Amino acid sequence: MVMALAVVSTSCVTSKKVRYLQDMPIEGMPLTENMEATVAPYDELRINVISSTGKEDELVKPFNAIQQGMSMGGVGGNNNYSGYLVDGNGNIQFPVLGELHVAGLTRLQLQDTIAHQLTSNGYLKDPLVVARFLNFKVFFLSSSGGKVITIGNERCTFLEALALSGGLDWYTRRDRIGVMREVDGKRVIHYLDPRSTSVFEDDFFVLQQNDIIFTEEMPYKFFSNNLNTVLGLVSTLVSALSIYTVIYSFVKSQQSSH
Repeated sequence: MVMALAVVSTSCVTSKKVRYLQDMPIEGMPLTENMEATVAPYDELRINVISSTGKEDELVKPFNAIQQGMSMGGVGGNNNYSGYLVDGNGNIQFPVLGELHVAGLTRLQLQDTIAHQLTSNGYLKDPLVVARFLNFKVFFLSSSGGKVITIGNERCTFLEALALSGGLDWYTRRDRIGVMREVDGKRVIHYLDPRSTSVFEDDFFVLQQNDIIFTEEMPYKFFSNNLNTVLGLVSTLVSALSIYTVIYSFVKSQQSSH
């Protein structure tokens, strides 16, 4: 019985339950076009305006007020890394241009939007706008603990985040890996399954800033983790029963002899 319990505990997990991308075709799959994060409320952005020709260096200075240490809605104690804080409505206060709605834009779209505003309003002729996320991070939670994953290249997919978290152990449910995200002012939970290539087509495959990934354990993990304890208890009970049987037989034999 004890051996049967051990076998059941170690055989419950099969490669079919844990192997990633099981239906991946040999010929490969087309790349997903939407592979960029978009700006969301409470993001921190660093935006620099540069004169592409060098002839408007003086004219671009007002548009780099935050990078020059002026207080215009910037965040952070270090002026070299201060940036624009996106408010709850998805807007930033940009020097001279005023309030700009930036939520939902990719980094490249944000650059193009600001450059267009600068040229169409006659402030600059040929500006170069460079935008960066300052706070791109996601969070990973599991039964064994949590981890903050800082993204350096401003883009992170669901599978990349799993790899950066250290991967999943054998007893993590692959069919219920949740991603929690703020969408239109609400917290939304979406479940992904990395065993299927359908994960590539999921809207939550490309992660957004401050996404929270959380996992669930398979029901038999507790038994597996405590198998040695269970086996020890069973062994103790068997030994106690054996001793009791010997003592009982001895007592019975003594009573019979009298």
